[in-house]
This record gives sequence, C-alpha cells and structure tokens, in this order.
Amino acid sequence: MGLGSRKSIALLQAEASGEGEERTLRRALGALNLTTLGIGAIIGAGIFVLTGTAAAQHAGPGVVYSFILAGIGCLFAGLCYAEFAAMIPIAGSAYTYGYATLGEFIAWIIGWDLILEYLFGAATVAVGWSGYFTAFMNEIGLHIPYQYAQAPLRVVGTHHLVQSTLCISPTTNQIVTDTLATCAPGLTAVQGVINVPAIVLTLLMTVLLVVGIKESANFNNIIVIVKVAIVLLVIAFGFAYVNKANWHPFIPANTGHFGDFGWSGVARAAGVVFFSYIGFDAVSTAAQEAKNPQRDMPIGILASLAICTVLYILMSLVMTGLANYKTLDVPHPVFVAIAAAGPALAWMRPIVNIGAIAGLASVVLVMLMGQPRIFFSMARDGLLPPVFGKVHPKFQTPYVTTILTGVVAAVIAGYFPIGLLGELVSIGTLLAFVIVCAGVIVLRYRQPNLERPFRTPLVPLVPILGIISCGALMGSLPSDTWIRLIVWMVLGLLIYFLYGKSHSKLGRAEKVGA
Repeated sequence: MGLGSRKSIALLQAEASGEGEERTLRRALGALNLTTLGIGAIIGAGIFVLTGTAAAQHAGPGVVYSFILAGIGCLFAGLCYAEFAAMIPIAGSAYTYGYATLGEFIAWIIGWDLILEYLFGAATVAVGWSGYFTAFMNEIGLHIPYQYAQAPLRVVGTHHLVQSTLCISPTTNQIVTDTLATCAPGLTAVQGVINVPAIVLTLLMTVLLVVGIKESANFNNIIVIVKVAIVLLVIAFGFAYVNKANWHPFIPANTGHFGDFGWSGVARAAGVVFFSYIGFDAVSTAAQEAKNPQRDMPIGILASLAICTVLYILMSLVMTGLANYKTLDVPHPVFVAIAAAGPALAWMRPIVNIGAIAGLASVVLVMLMGQPRIFFSMARDGLLPPVFGKVHPKFQTPYVTTILTGVVAAVIAGYFPIGLLGELVSIGTLLAFVIVCAGVIVLRYRQPNLERPFRTPLVPLVPILGIISCGALMGSLPSDTWIRLIVWMVLGLLIYFLYGKSHSKLGRAEKVGA
C-alpha cells in the first residue's frame, strides 16, 4: 500500500470506457484527427523558432544531425507510448501508464513533471508566435510597440536572467539587435515590459478548448493543412536558392566549451530541439476522446512523428543553406532565412509569417489541450482536489483545469524568454519518456499475457534504447536547467505528501480492504 500502489489495468480500462462515471469525455476523434493533432503540436516551434536558436548557439548547419538524434530518441519512446495508449486509452498519458506499472509515487512525479511539458510548452510556443506576429504586423504597417511584445527578461551566458533590451532602427522600426550593451548611435534602445500578443493568443486558445474538443480538432485540422503546405513551399523553393558556402563548415569547430559547436554542440542542440518533437505524446492525452483508441492511437502517434521528422531535416537544411547560421538567433529565423535569399523569394515573406502565425497557434492549442487532461486524471484519482476533475455539463470538456492552465500559461508567456522555457520543457518531457520506456519493460515482466492491441517491437531492446537516448539528451542540457527541474520536483513532492497521498482513492480503498 502507499507509494508503490498500482492501479490495475482492468480498472483503468473501465475508467476509459466511462463505467461508473456520470459524466465522461466525449469520444469524437478518429485516426486522421489524432495524426493531425500530433502534426499540429510537432510542427511549430521546432521549425519556426528553435531551429534558428539551436543552429546559431550550438550546432551551426550540424543542427540537421541534432534533429536526427532527437528523432531517434522520440522513435523509441513513441513505440512505447503506442503500446500503452492502445492498451490503456485514458486521458492521463504517461501519468496513467506510470500508475499502472511503477506505482502511485512515480505516477505523481510524472504528472507533476508533465506540467513542465504542456503548461510551460504552451507558454514557450506563444512567445515564439509573438515574434512572428509582431514581424507580420510591421510588414503590413501596423506597429506593435516592441516593449509590449517582448518579455522583460532574457537569458545570457550561463543561462542567467537579465533585463531584455532591443535596439530598434527608427527609420524601419525593425529590430537591429538584441543586446546587453549600449545600442549603436542612431538606434533606439527599448526594454521589454510584457509580451501582450503571447498572452492574448494563449487566452483565445483557452476559450476555444473550453467550447469543445471536436471544434478544437476541426480548427487544428485546417491550420495543419495550411502550415504543412507552407513548410513544403519553403523547402521546394528554398533549395533552389541555397548557398552551399553556408554549409561549410557543416559542424563548426568547438570553442573549447561543451555545447559550443563541434559534436558536443550537436548533442546540446539535440537536447534543445527535442522540444520540437513533444507533440506526438500530446496525442496520448486525447486517448479518452478517440473513437477507436486501440487502432487509432498507435497510428496517430507514429504517423505524426515520422512525417514531422522528415520535414524537420529538410527544413533545417534549407534554412542553414539560405542564411549563415549566425544570423538565425532571432524570434523569426525562417523569415530571416527567406529574406537572405534576396528579391527572388521576397514574395514568400508574408506567406511564411502567416504560416508561422497559424502553425504556432495550433501548437499552443494542443499543448493547452494536454495539460487539463493530466489534471483531470489526477483529480479523478484523488491526488488533486475534485474541482480539477469537473467536466462542463454542456461542452463535456474539463473546463476548470483548462481555464486554470490557460491563465497560468498566459502569465508565464508574458514575462519569461523562450530560451529558458524551451529547456525546461525539454528536460521535463525527456524525464517522462524515460519513465514510460521503463514502464513497458516492467509491465511485460509482471503481466506478459495481458492483451496488447499494439506491441512495442524488440522488448526490452527498444525501451532500453529509449531510456539511454533520452537520458543522454537530458545530460546534454545545462546544469542550471537541472537545478530548476530539481526545485520544481521538490515543490511537487511537498504537494503530494501534504495533500495527494492522504486523499488518494486507491490508497483509501487499500486501507479499507486491509
């Protein structure tokens, strides 16, 4: 009893079918919806924001290898997720899988950890969206004051937070540089106050999610079609104007510090761009709203992951070929890469901005959809107060947790920079993946004859490779990010021991049984 208590698979499957619940989530999603849901979450920040950051700060054109490394780690984890999602089609994702295999204490750790992935993930992408939205508004002559489209903080050096300062050209009203030093003569220094566009987007997506999952999925499907078409357009036309000199050296020489270019830089960048892949596991949070989860969940997870990996590799090649990687450390690197091609691709600049604006909005939507469903499952297990498990009587959505998640994400997006948020999301996600991979091995050992609609191949090899690859990516992240993860986990443990452990429905049932 207690920390190691596990929920039975039979009980979880009963919960998934809605047995004993007077109000459950609406089953409205098919395989296509789930695949586009995954693509909607994956294609966004990775292509439109973090590719430039990772190339400029860590890997140069070698960021292509970083995407391959991160994709391999995701493939192993994705196969493990697919087995669980088909077998336990319930909204809790990795939290639920941990509860079934490794016990309540580990399940709590995963659930708390997933907040870093979804809630902070939504905030991270909203910050990236704000950069493209502000650039687009400037293109059409509507200028948003930069101090109200920029977080007041930024990350420098060894990941210290300092006041954010932008140097603006008074003639073009464009950002010339983002610096800590005094702006050059003729440029205007502007300090960030709050990121208003990021806040507004987050709140709008929250309203849409409260209204209903089917409506949200339809909105996402439309955006996915638009942004995939634009990504393919950039790849197709961009390759024709690539300057191969920009690819040399493909992996810039290391500066003498781990993570600053060279192969260690490729590894560090893989940990950074890993954030780009997290959408595929957001599919698993919608398992309780899938029409035929045993068949459709593996399709949605693996198909979205495969499609996006190919697009990432091609897009990173084009971006680093069109522009020198050193120029891509900006909030809108695809726009900068297209601009570097000169007048030949000038017609694509507004199209790219529109694609990024639509694409990043859909990522925020899916991230904000995932977190409330984790809270929903934790509340149903008694680990969080009952209000977290309330379902709207008309829309059949977890509206209380959706509103809470949206408001908190909006505040975070308004005040924190994308670099800090992206690394926190990556390390949180990687930890969840490691635990899911371990869960597959444990459950195969404990219950080998359990019915599995989808079976992870080559067990235990594939899960072990998932643990090793995701663990290695965690190790490549900065020490400051590890410290923030530890602080976050300590806070979560306090909540568990002060509330969750004593209110656990499973723990209470075991005491009654004893």
